[in-house]
Amino acid sequence: MIDLDWIRSLIDMVDGSGIDSLEISRFGTRVRISKSPPVMVGAAVPRAEPALSAPPPAPPPPAAASSENPTSGGPEPQSNLAEVTSPMVGTFYRSPAPDAPPYVEIGDRVQKGQTLCILEAMKLMNELEAEVSGTVREICVENADPVEFGQVLFRIDPS
Repeated sequence: MIDLDWIRSLIDMVDGSGIDSLEISRFGTRVRISKSPPVMVGAAVPRAEPALSAPPPAPPPPAAASSENPTSGGPEPQSNLAEVTSPMVGTFYRSPAPDAPPYVEIGDRVQKGQTLCILEAMKLMNELEAEVSGTVREICVENADPVEFGQVLFRIDPS
């Protein structure tokens, strides 16, 4: 028989403490109390649908014809870059410790499987690895910024 008063007292203790979860086995009964839901590593997280809003503004009218190349002076098209997106909601960290150098910098050559950053989710540190080999062209997030599922973190030139 489970003592509900005992369980309520455990819940109150966990709720009033700095711990996130508690697991106790007593007389063949196991009780687990957690403030936050468990992390499902590798589970698919559904993408949130954007809220309906006003339609985007109309594009500007085409510019008058010019003999200049329209792409000159501007950045190269970035369509060939591989985007590394966040597989979860969490906090983005560029290095393994506050006083350690970042895993990668812009211009670094990375190999498939190389650690790019750490994503912290519910006090768990998850290393994010490169899915392609190439050169890091853009780091889209600042250190210690919160990130959303599907948010672009890095752009890598696979050539």
